[in-house]
Formats: sequence, structure tokens, C-alpha cells
Amino acid sequence: MGSRIRTDRGKPQSEAPVLDVRHYSMAYDTEAGTTTALDDVSLMIWRGETHALVGESGSGKSTLAWAITRYMAENARDTGGAILLSGEDMIGKGRAELEALRGRRIAMVYQDPSSSLNPTMRLGEQLTEVLIRHRGMTKTEAWVEGEAALARTGIVKPAEMMMRYPHECSGGEKQRVVIATAFACNPELIIFDEPTTALDILTANQILDLFIRLREETGVAALYITHDLGLVARIASKVSVIHKGKIVEQGDLETVFGAPEHPYTRKLLAALPRPEDRLALPAPTEDTPLFEARDVGVQYNAPGWLTRLLDKSAAAHWGARNITLDVRPGELLGIVGESGSGKSTIAKAATGLNPFEGEIRFVGRSFASRDAFDRKYRRDVQIIFQHPDSSLNPRETIGGILSRPLKLYKLCPAGEVRQRVRELLEMVLLPADYASRYPHQLSGGEKQRVAIARAFAAEPRLVICDEITAALDVSVQAAVARLLVDLQKRSGAACIFITHDLNLIRQLAHRIVVFQRGALVDAFDVADAGSPERHPYTQALLNAVPVPHRPEDQPDLMEPQA
Repeated sequence: MGSRIRTDRGKPQSEAPVLDVRHYSMAYDTEAGTTTALDDVSLMIWRGETHALVGESGSGKSTLAWAITRYMAENARDTGGAILLSGEDMIGKGRAELEALRGRRIAMVYQDPSSSLNPTMRLGEQLTEVLIRHRGMTKTEAWVEGEAALARTGIVKPAEMMMRYPHECSGGEKQRVVIATAFACNPELIIFDEPTTALDILTANQILDLFIRLREETGVAALYITHDLGLVARIASKVSVIHKGKIVEQGDLETVFGAPEHPYTRKLLAALPRPEDRLALPAPTEDTPLFEARDVGVQYNAPGWLTRLLDKSAAAHWGARNITLDVRPGELLGIVGESGSGKSTIAKAATGLNPFEGEIRFVGRSFASRDAFDRKYRRDVQIIFQHPDSSLNPRETIGGILSRPLKLYKLCPAGEVRQRVRELLEMVLLPADYASRYPHQLSGGEKQRVAIARAFAAEPRLVICDEITAALDVSVQAAVARLLVDLQKRSGAACIFITHDLNLIRQLAHRIVVFQRGALVDAFDVADAGSPERHPYTQALLNAVPVPHRPEDQPDLMEPQA
């Protein structure tokens, strides 16, 4: 452990903490033996306090959250210590006790709101279900309170939102619904597990403002799990740094980030992306575009029940409209914008996943609809999605996943497929024996590397990366970005990199285009990002980027570590 570990917080002894984790340890029993997941973890959170827990993927952040809420895997077991909620030990509670406690006294907000929302139920039904169960309301009372809860999160038309299904909402809207549900029963403790990771910067800031306001209004204690060190200063007064299941540094935010003592804390801070640290790609060698979108639009039509509630202009809208952009051979084009701005909509149109109007041109060939995309186009234009879990077949081995494009496009003889799979794994810096593993046996960063390998296996000319680093911690994000740049250099492929991380894209891109409300509002060389001529929306995005907390007395802290 680091030398700076304290758990008393200087609070009056008469005031008990809402959460008191005392020397807690937990292990998993596996076929290979016992694996320690959490080792002698201690932290306290008082009413009205937000305590940030930071660390890389696999460090034990979410494992601790599951242990606190007692959502334990069958092979997990407590090996020591205690977890107290307002003085009451959570360890040893029965299933009925826990089911009554979760939602009422302790709530959790997850990274991906879609994972906690039932896709077959309207949002209002899901929210009222919680109120009926934990607050004893009638259905009518719960519906009224549900609308009020949504209104408190800043949703402008809560009655309309209550009638929607999850797929009819943006990521930010869904996260507001989940937060409204978490606060609805006035719990003592709320655990936030990376709640803004998948959101654009403006929406993330709105969610953070919402969280801060609701925390101040309710006095709830909060454990905020994140790998984004840039936002920690906004929301937390205390911080614990966790590494390999152990708390290595803990204390006041200003002290821990201002003068970090543990090498791991320094490593995390050093991995924060900075625009001035360019990952140099060679300049495009040709001016003739490889890919062009000319006046491309995608229209979504609202379902019948919602159409009756909306005016005609709102019932049929453009996910994107009149988009014109181009990508040159070998170029990395960044696309930024808030949720619902049309970024992913255009990416899916370019890969045939969305129908579109207008024209797409590729190497001089013209396509007026997705039905015109042939096998050659679909091989040449590959897409990598934000969440590898949703794009990697859980029933296939990694070897099977990577061999599919090789067989589909007949890229090598059948007898050489296994060797090519090994080469692809080595290309993305994964061991060759991962070919026999399944996706669930890999970390988030490792799964994203597999998704990247699968895209490049097709030997494409254009790779579209749709928020591929959004769900990754800062050090893994940096490694994936460097990997992508290296693969692009080696393959000569062009890249469209969709992101809400302006610090990161300014490290990578040759040019940046900005989307707002389905329209392209700005385009510029990356060197001109700070120009006063930038569109007001671009300036708002730049101003919203969290400033990494940098210790004044350690100017070299952000330099890469050996």
C-alpha cells in the first residue's frame, strides 16, 4: 500500500458513516485455484459526501461495487472484513433482505443505461415499478411521482418520456431516467459505476451537474467509480486509488492528485490525453478523396403511438441531414458532437446499417442506397463499435471470430487460416493462445483489441471507429489509440474516428468535423482547433473538456512513465 491511507476523514466520532468498508477481502474459487479479487480494502463515506474510486479496468472498482450491493458471483466468497451500511453489516444478509434493501436503501447507476432498462417495457412502467415496490405507492401515485422524478432530472417533457421505450431515447436521456430511478426512493447510498463514460462531453457535463444538484438536495452519500481523472475534481472531495484489488492511495482529492505518492497514481495521471502530445500520422499522400458523402441524410420515423403525441415535424426527423464530407487515403478524420448529433448515424449509413438519401462515393464508385453496396465495398469499409460485447459473438472463440472475415472474403487458403489468426492476435499485442478463449474471458481493452483485429483482418481501405475508446480507462485508451495509429501506418488505411473526447482526437486526427443536431457545423485542420473562427458549438465543446488535475510542484508528472 501507499503511505497515504486514512479512513477517519476527520469526522466527529458521533457521526457514523453511511458506508464503512472495513479491511474487506474477497476471492474467487476457480478451477485453477483461489484468486484474490479484493485485498484488505477500507473506505468510508459520510452523508452528503462523494468519494471517488479510480483505477484501471480489472483493478477491482466494479468488483467492490458488486460486493457492497451483494450481487456476488456464485464462485465469489468473502474472506475477511466487514461492509457496513449505516452501521448494519451487509455480509450474511439473506436474499429476501437484500431484495428489500436494494433500490430502497442502496441504489446503483451503471455505465451503460441500456443494461439496466428492460427493452420491452416503457420507461414509465419501469420507474413506477420501483416506486410501487419500495415506497408502497398506488399505480396512479407512482405515475405522478415518476413524471416529477423525470422533471427533476431536467427532462423537458416527462409525460412523453414516460411513454417511450428505451430504444427511442438517446444515451443521455436513458441515463437521466436511470438516475431518476436511483434517487426516486431516497436511498442512503448511491453507487455510480462510470455513469458518463459512454456520453459525449456536453451531455456528460449535464449529467454531472444533475448528479451534483440531486446530491446536494438529498444529502445522499455517493461512491463514484471512474477512470476519468479529469472529471474527479468536479464531483468528489475524497479519492481512493485501487490497483490489483488493493487501495494504494487514499485521502483528500487535492492532496492525492496534487502530490501523488504511489507510482500507480502517477501512472494514471501520466496517461491522461493531452492535445499537444500528438501521435504523429504521416500526412495523406493524395488529395483525391477515398470516401465521400454528398448531401447524405438519414431519417427516422417515430412509431405510431408516439406520432400521435408529437407534431409532424417531430414525428419524422433527420438523424442526419445534408452531410457532405470526404476522407483522403491514409487520413484520420475525427468526427465529434454530442449524443444524437448524427455521428453514429452517418457511420452506420456508410457501412450499410442505415438506409440513406444522397450519394456515397468510394474510390470513384457512386452508391445511391445501401442496397447498392456490394461485397467488395463491404470488405473495404469496416466498422469497429463502441461496445465489443455487443459485436463479438459470445459463443464463438476468439479464433473463430477472427477467422470469419478471412473465410468470408477468401483472404488466405484454408490451411493458413490458423496461422493468420495468430498473426492478427500478435498484431494487436495479444498472445496467440487467446485464439482458444471466449470473449467473456477477456478484459474490456482486450476485447476491443480483438474487434480491431477483426476489422483489419478484412484488409480494408477505410476503418470507421465508433467511440471505440469511450468505455476504456485512460491507460488502456492510450494503448488502443497508439495501436490504431500504428496499424493505420502499417496498412495505409484511412480512418474515421468518432468520439466525444476532444483531448484524444486532437492527438490523433489530421482534420476534425463537428456535428450538431444532425448537421455538420464545422470542419478544420486539427492545428486550427483553437482558432477564434471556430463555430460557437465547437468552442462550447472545447470549453467543456475537463482539465486534468496537474500538481504544480511536479511539472513532469504527465510525462510518459517507463
